[in-house]
Amino acid sequence: MSEAGPRLSERQRLAWLRLIRTPNVGPATFRDLINRFGSAEVAIERLPELLRNAGSQRAPRVPSVAAAQAEMETAARAGARFVGIGEADYPPLLRRMEAPPPLIAVKGNAAVFSLPTVAIVGARNASLAGMKMARRLATALGKEGYAVVSGLARGIDTAAHDGSLDTGTVGVFAGGLDRPYPPENLNLCESITKTGAIVSEMPFGWEPRAQDFPRRNRIVAGMSLGLVVVEAARRSGSLISARLAGEMGRIVFAVPGSPLDPRAEGTNRLLKDGAILVTEPDDILAALAPLARTPAPTNLAAEEPPDFSEAPPSADSDRAKMLEALSPVPCGVDEIIRHTGLHPAQVFMLLLELDLAGRLERHSGGAVSLLFPDT
Repeated sequence: MSEAGPRLSERQRLAWLRLIRTPNVGPATFRDLINRFGSAEVAIERLPELLRNAGSQRAPRVPSVAAAQAEMETAARAGARFVGIGEADYPPLLRRMEAPPPLIAVKGNAAVFSLPTVAIVGARNASLAGMKMARRLATALGKEGYAVVSGLARGIDTAAHDGSLDTGTVGVFAGGLDRPYPPENLNLCESITKTGAIVSEMPFGWEPRAQDFPRRNRIVAGMSLGLVVVEAARRSGSLISARLAGEMGRIVFAVPGSPLDPRAEGTNRLLKDGAILVTEPDDILAALAPLARTPAPTNLAAEEPPDFSEAPPSADSDRAKMLEALSPVPCGVDEIIRHTGLHPAQVFMLLLELDLAGRLERHSGGAVSLLFPDT
């Protein structure tokens, strides 16, 4: 999974799609499987053994070759394609975030990914003033050579996309690319693809659920040098996006609002917590200019794990030691290695087994916790 390697062959792309669509195989698990076995095809062959090692008696539910081919054909009919993390058309900032999606569906002009990017997000029930501000910021940023990323929601997201249609914008789906949400933004999606792109990590045909929107927000934040929140209530998805952006080392901006407007409570709180105050486009441009001129640094938490070939075989006692060390409280992998005394590659391998069995939860910063069967 290199920085910008050669194109995947169609056989590799099909295997990647089958593996990432397998239950309990998320981006981090996918990466570990490829690093351990060298290819998605071999990883798929070894999944039953890994599940047995973790104490699971069920067979892995890997999509068939025919099912994966059908999804690829659906994408092609929709004018979309699947892009792998090592390929040239994969968004460069997204590649550098922690556990990036290994495969994304893209429709539109991938050249937009070569532009420096900034996210603009905010309330769905936005005020007219908030939407005007979002549109103004997006238009100004576009004229300065930035692509604007957002989540295609009603309100602020829609205004941000509208303001940057002519210069390039990226819409991120919470569901499949054939399931725009809200449905009234279908025409907006088509307009975006003329100069920009729409993307999703979810399968075609996937109807977005509540738990899918934080995943979308993670991609919005990961694709951007900075994230601007225009309006947000005290508890909103936009604040989740801001938190994720901060954890990734992105710059967080906020537009202040009236203390009497509940839609400004979240943005005003962000300002109290250190977000950069935005009253005009220059506030964003001044902060992002140095970053736009230099490549984004690799997220340290996204470093590759040890060479799995160095891992000694694990005995039942090693698995018991690992389970004893883990709990529902998140802890870092380095802590687990020090506590158990196991080889680092061995720890990664045992965590991989637990993950595939649905017994591991991964957290930001590379931390992990144990899921018990009754949870």
